[in-house]
Amino acid sequence: MSPTIKALLLSARPKTLWAAAAPVIMGTAIAHTDAGINWLVTAATLTCAILIQVGTNYANDYYDFVKGIDTTDRVGPTRATAAGLVSPRQMKAAFIATFAAAALMGCYLIYKGGWPIAVIGIVSIACGVLYTAGPFPLGYLGFGDLFVLVFFGPVSVGGTYYLQTGQITPTAIIAGLAPGLISTAILTVNNFRDYHTDSRTGKRTLVVRFGRRFGKVEYIACLLGACAIALGLTLAHWGHFWANLSLLTLAAAYKPVRAVLTEARPEILNRTLAQTGLLLLIYSVLFSVGWLL
Repeated sequence: MSPTIKALLLSARPKTLWAAAAPVIMGTAIAHTDAGINWLVTAATLTCAILIQVGTNYANDYYDFVKGIDTTDRVGPTRATAAGLVSPRQMKAAFIATFAAAALMGCYLIYKGGWPIAVIGIVSIACGVLYTAGPFPLGYLGFGDLFVLVFFGPVSVGGTYYLQTGQITPTAIIAGLAPGLISTAILTVNNFRDYHTDSRTGKRTLVVRFGRRFGKVEYIACLLGACAIALGLTLAHWGHFWANLSLLTLAAAYKPVRAVLTEARPEILNRTLAQTGLLLLIYSVLFSVGWLL
């Protein structure tokens, strides 16, 4: 494997890609109980979701370098462009090609779901670029958390459900808040770790704006909120009680929560980032299996 390909694979941030997969898993499970599953649509939806997240990660890598955000003081995982492992031109080509692949695959989903899916796809790709690009990048202004909550939550779960059933329901939208919240927790760990470097470079994340204590509260609130969503849905339906298996996610959250609360060293917080991604996988699988039982 060439060094460039290896660097691009690492820049895709594979340990966080559960943020793209989890809402598709949950949306498909909820749809199965209502209308069954089209597995080809499921595969295409999952592929598009992952490609959009990877494209966003590549765009972030490129634009953070261009804007001077990634410096030698960076404490997070190595950024390929800033480290010279991939040239800016190569990284730009990578995110354009990845988004193009997502758009190509999305043509099939648009054929199946119509103009609402086209709107979701276009807005998702646009926000993926504008997260760090342009004069008013979402991630630099403190809107990153809202973006992640909405697009990795209700939009993804609701869109998946709509593609399978041709309709949308409050259940799908509300359930989508759960993966959106845990994905926001992943971002919170990232911003918590980068607090000092972001402060110096003018990246005004919510943790920078309101402090690390806010980051601790946000992280815990996101995890608890996701579990509350499952409990609330099962009580509202007075059914699907096995979906509350997802509350077991809290048992696996001890180490990452402890790392955030104790303001652990950056290298530990890097592991916490991956552990939170694993929490999202655990939650989505437990919820989905429980919903189907």
